[in-house]
Amino acid sequence: MIRSFKNLRMIILIPIVFLMVFPNPVLSKSGKTLKKSKPSTTQQTQATQGTQKTTAGGLQCDAQSGILMDALSGQVLFEKNPDLKIPPASFGKVLTLYLAFDAIRAGQLKMDDMVTVSERAWRTQGSKMFIKVGERVKVEELIKGIAISSGNDACIALAEHMTGSEDTFVSKMNEKANLIGMKNSQFSNSHGMPAEGQYTTATDMVILARRYIQDHPEALAFHSTTEYEYNKIRQHNRNTLLQKDIGVDGLKTGHVEEAGFHLLATAKRDGQRMIAVVMGCDRMSKRAQEAQALLEYGFKNFSTVEAVKKGASFGPVKVKRGKESKIAVVASEEGWVTVPKGKENQISITPELPNVVTAPIQKNQIIAKALIQNEGKVLREVNLISPVEIQKSFLPPWPVTVAVGFGVLLVLLIGFWRVRIRKTRPRPLR
Repeated sequence: MIRSFKNLRMIILIPIVFLMVFPNPVLSKSGKTLKKSKPSTTQQTQATQGTQKTTAGGLQCDAQSGILMDALSGQVLFEKNPDLKIPPASFGKVLTLYLAFDAIRAGQLKMDDMVTVSERAWRTQGSKMFIKVGERVKVEELIKGIAISSGNDACIALAEHMTGSEDTFVSKMNEKANLIGMKNSQFSNSHGMPAEGQYTTATDMVILARRYIQDHPEALAFHSTTEYEYNKIRQHNRNTLLQKDIGVDGLKTGHVEEAGFHLLATAKRDGQRMIAVVMGCDRMSKRAQEAQALLEYGFKNFSTVEAVKKGASFGPVKVKRGKESKIAVVASEEGWVTVPKGKENQISITPELPNVVTAPIQKNQIIAKALIQNEGKVLREVNLISPVEIQKSFLPPWPVTVAVGFGVLLVLLIGFWRVRIRKTRPRPLR
């Protein structure tokens, strides 16, 4: 009986001792099983956000490729195959006009400059402005012919006037595309007619449109014009959304047989601006329908908020070894963000300030950054810069100055005390 009781006790003690000595393998296995069976909240959120980008809560886009962006914040609100490489068609004309407006701003080109039309420009096929060989045409008229009538002939005439040849102009187009972040585009001509090795993406086109509008808002006056007449030939803007009262004021259509119908549309309502790109639609009417659906989705479901104003002050931050002891840093730009409607009040701004900065400090030097968040997710970072220059001080910091001064004063007091002691001490008798 006693022996059986001892055996039973050993049987119970052995697994207990095993668990005490080797707890990690057993517990970690059970932990791994839990992780697999129940995804974390972050994983669920990321999965949901990924789905929303392509379906956008039930929104469908009947095109090969499409994208919707808030022009002020730069946030993408919807995308479908955004990096699919597709022939640009007349989308390339936006980049041609971008270079023209750049040159006008730089003083290298004027609206009333006269351009002589070459035979090559005159013979160009596809959509035309109908300029004649040898004719002299104002730059302003060529810009209208490109933006409104989508004239291929006008593109070549303008390109040749600006750089001497279309080939040279195209190289500048590709340089500009790379400069503004168009990573998946290559242009072979100034107008977009089919050419070997020429392609772009919806992502690149929305990047181009946003930068173009930011740099040259005056161009929208041309793109929003619904018709144009030259040489007694009246042509209508192919962007049919301009005829609807929905805030559309640009930007460009495109079509080639191998790619289908494209539309790059932008609209402004109540301080918001949306940019929609659809590429590869099978019908002309469909490109307008799909672009309008994207724009409406953006305006109805999202708010654009200026969370941080340019020049807004943060701080102060302590300055070490400077002629100033502290500095208030300011926002270098506007902090626009896009959030779902109804969540505007959930935006928070968190400045990440250093404890101290060391002089010298240059004007506009980046000192810190402010994080703009919504529901714990960082939507944007804004640089915080120094609004003034702070020179290095040749005097030691005030704690050192005080310590040295106190030390000198202490030495003087001790010296004075010793002198007094000597004077008051009785002299020895001789």
